[in-house]
Amino acid sequence: MSRELKIEAARAALSLVQDGMRLGIGTGSTADEFIRLLAVKIKEGLNVVGVPTSVKTEKLCQELGVPLKTLDELPELDLVIDGADEVDDEFQLIKGGGGALLREKIVAHASKAMAVIADESKLVNTLGAFALPIEVNKFGLAATHQAVQEVANSLGLSGAIELRGGADEPFETDGGHFILDASFGHIPDASALSEKLLNIPGVVEHGLFLGYAKVVFLASSSGVKQLGDI
Repeated sequence: MSRELKIEAARAALSLVQDGMRLGIGTGSTADEFIRLLAVKIKEGLNVVGVPTSVKTEKLCQELGVPLKTLDELPELDLVIDGADEVDDEFQLIKGGGGALLREKIVAHASKAMAVIADESKLVNTLGAFALPIEVNKFGLAATHQAVQEVANSLGLSGAIELRGGADEPFETDGGHFILDASFGHIPDASALSEKLLNIPGVVEHGLFLGYAKVVFLASSSGVKQLGDI
């Protein structure tokens, strides 16, 4: 996705932002473009306050002058705007390619509505081509990995389930957890997989965002298409 398309998707989502809103602000390269556009509007007089979904997002907002509060200070939000790694026609998402899925989901859950900004290549018939991130506790990693594999087997899902970053230098989330990336290729029943994964004690959260997105802005060379509404 070119930067130009990211900017156009972000610009379309910015049209949803109204004066006085409490905003959840997502993580990733497309969300970064939204932050840059939002900062311009704030300098022009827009009055909003944001809750960042990652340390990276927090730093960019601070650099650009976007007013921030924590989710503890603002536990109820009007709108969260974030990217996605995949979205299907039921607005089910895979998120977490950037590693912020836990905080992103907490913020999404605290928001009245979620708007997704992406390019048209992220729209899929069935989720799963993008590896599903599964955030796990460091303790008992091997046992949790095995349990995730057993869940996959029970649902007829195949493909590698790998520790992000590898055993020597594993990726660590802002919350101090590891991520297992599950390359299932095809997830025909996202709800069943979600439920089974969350029943594993070592799984903190996963990147299936089901029932969160209300509107999706998909950018392409021919413009931005809006799917759904708030």
